[in-house]
Amino acid sequence: MSRVVVLDCAEYSVPVIKERLNAGIELLGGWGSFVSAGMKVLLKVNLIGPKAPETGAITHPEFVRALVQILRDLGCVVWIGDSSGGAIGGIAPTGKSFAVSGLARVAQEEGAIIKNFDKEGAVGIKPASGCVEKMYLAKPMFEADLVINLPKQKTHSAAIYTGAVKNLFGCIPGLRKAEYHRLAPRQEELGEVICDIHQAVPVGLHIMDGILAMQGEGPTAGEVYRGEKIIMGTDPLALDTVAAAMLALKVEEVPILATARERKLGVAELAKIEIVGDYDTPPRYPAFKLPRRYRRAAQTNTAFLRRVIAFFKTRPRINKKLCRDCNMCVESCPVQAIDREGKLIDYDTCIECMCCHELCQYEAVELKRENPLAALLTRIYGYH
Repeated sequence: MSRVVVLDCAEYSVPVIKERLNAGIELLGGWGSFVSAGMKVLLKVNLIGPKAPETGAITHPEFVRALVQILRDLGCVVWIGDSSGGAIGGIAPTGKSFAVSGLARVAQEEGAIIKNFDKEGAVGIKPASGCVEKMYLAKPMFEADLVINLPKQKTHSAAIYTGAVKNLFGCIPGLRKAEYHRLAPRQEELGEVICDIHQAVPVGLHIMDGILAMQGEGPTAGEVYRGEKIIMGTDPLALDTVAAAMLALKVEEVPILATARERKLGVAELAKIEIVGDYDTPPRYPAFKLPRRYRRAAQTNTAFLRRVIAFFKTRPRINKKLCRDCNMCVESCPVQAIDREGKLIDYDTCIECMCCHELCQYEAVELKRENPLAALLTRIYGYH
């Protein structure tokens, strides 16, 4: 039986977070079960792009600061690492993301070391799924004595939900992420890629920042939701099973998690997960908004409901009034479906991976109803 710790934490106060993290770790065997003096510990954050912490899109820098201080006091050398999504001028914006997020400042102030995965080199591994002959992952993931995964609790416009399992996609350096999206356009297929990463890299602990979560059109353009939770465990799939249940989602409704369950990445049945800490069952987030593309009806196999789902289908479109012509969407599209000048999307080429929507810094890529009548009903009745 896997154990998942769920704790209340209402603010990004470093002393409060440290107390909560230490209390949670005690329920998982104590820090001595994970680290000892002199170890190199890598904090794999969620740094999806150059986003400020108050957006809820990234692992909050004060959350990271609290963990750095704990590990530093235990005699560890602390690294903070990730590779951001997207590209501008053929260059991934990871360096800028570390600066804008405040993580670079935290590292400097607390004596941690930034590991920009785009610059640290890569290790080739043979993926179990056979999706490609060789997969290249950031070298620091293999050089650290312990990797702690620090995901954010968020919705995702394409994947429905993103958390501990999906956060390791950031182990792929630079622009290779787009190539894997091209090779695995369906979320179930992308789940195979992510499971390959989990099976290749040694991650010993997962701690989710749910103090400020994200709802709606995540993982970058959604709305901040005050979840006020910290979720911890050693099993990433068990953690996500609990965290998704807090959003009223089941594993089978999140394609990447469903694939992880099939690959036996961890425990995916709530009945087999021991929830401890401040709760013994997943606490539900009231009035939490899921992405528009989510439809519980999609899990049933009737022709009528399939037609309903198709009727309400959304597609990405670029709002020229909001667009700043940075061309991140153009350069990050894995199938080159976006015209550089006019910002028109070729839907015959588009694989609906939603990378353009996910990575736009200015929220200029909007999800629009394809059917005009569906769009009208959305405006009238406020469907989500």
